[in-house]
Amino acid sequence: MATAGALLRQCPLLLPQNRHGTAYEGFLTAQGRDFHIRILLPMDCQLKNARIECSWHLKKILHGYQHILKQRLHGCPDLVSFLVELKTIMEIALKNTPELHIPRPPEYYSCLVRDIEILGWNKVAYVDTALTTVKIKAEDSCGRQHLITLKLNAKYPTDPPDCLVDFPVQFAVSWMPQNSLIDIYNQFLAALESLKEFWDAMDEIDGNTWVLEPENPTRSATTRRIAIGSNVSVNIEVDPRHPTMLPECYFLGADHVVNPLRIKLNNNMHLWDPEIGLLQNLKEVLEIDFPSRAVLEKSDFTKDCGICYAYRLDGAIPDHVCDEPRCGQPFHQACLYEWLQGLPSSRQSFNVIFGECPYCNK
Repeated sequence: MATAGALLRQCPLLLPQNRHGTAYEGFLTAQGRDFHIRILLPMDCQLKNARIECSWHLKKILHGYQHILKQRLHGCPDLVSFLVELKTIMEIALKNTPELHIPRPPEYYSCLVRDIEILGWNKVAYVDTALTTVKIKAEDSCGRQHLITLKLNAKYPTDPPDCLVDFPVQFAVSWMPQNSLIDIYNQFLAALESLKEFWDAMDEIDGNTWVLEPENPTRSATTRRIAIGSNVSVNIEVDPRHPTMLPECYFLGADHVVNPLRIKLNNNMHLWDPEIGLLQNLKEVLEIDFPSRAVLEKSDFTKDCGICYAYRLDGAIPDHVCDEPRCGQPFHQACLYEWLQGLPSSRQSFNVIFGECPYCNK
């Protein structure tokens, strides 16, 4: 629906909660303040059927703007566009809303400072001046650094903080009024260890293959598009709960190149061994060696679009390749679609358009 990169740029504190891209949770910033929000999309990702959940504070601020939000849900082409509009509406609403800030009692601050001292200031990466946002750092058993952002409301510690983490799965805190930050920290450490195998597998892929997408993967990213050869790649989606199992694989490239790979995958699926690493399994099942980072450069696999002459277009890379073996020129889907639509000789069947290659006329 929208590229993860565009979403991250517009709303860095809003993270996907599942691999289907139908649930997002985190914070939207307006007027220098962060507001907790959750967006639930149907499986067809139609914005008009989306559900938005937010804190009572934000709900009160947006009171009277519901009709505008519904119009924007129906009118925006994708989630990123809607979020840009939502932030604009929030900015306007905040300017027109009387101050809703409720002073926090002295007990809130004394309790928070006591909890931080028990946790240890060396584990705190950031505290805002209002003492409402705390970022805690932790290291997993493999030395990877992680952050958890805590948004505390005025009723802390009776009510738990909102927690934002860079995880591929949902992180739910078990909380009792007598709990403190040390309890969240311990639960955070336990969650890190439960995802150790997943991050080990992704780090091995990132360190030993040429990953074309995402360019700078976050810890929550479950997909990798790995270069196999010039204009040929495989997109894998790893289940973070079962990272040693066969991932979903989707090949991109000319048919005469990717069809043999699909056949090998189907024929060798039974050879997948959960006891060995994900990368080694992929090599054996596909009967290939992935291009080495030590020998080849990323530019050996990245070829510009034959229409716009750029590699990245709104975050997308060329993923449609001419099937003619002597051509093999890649194109962005959007560029190719626009080009073919303009050809008098092209024809369309449902959502598929057929026409000649801009390079070789095949």
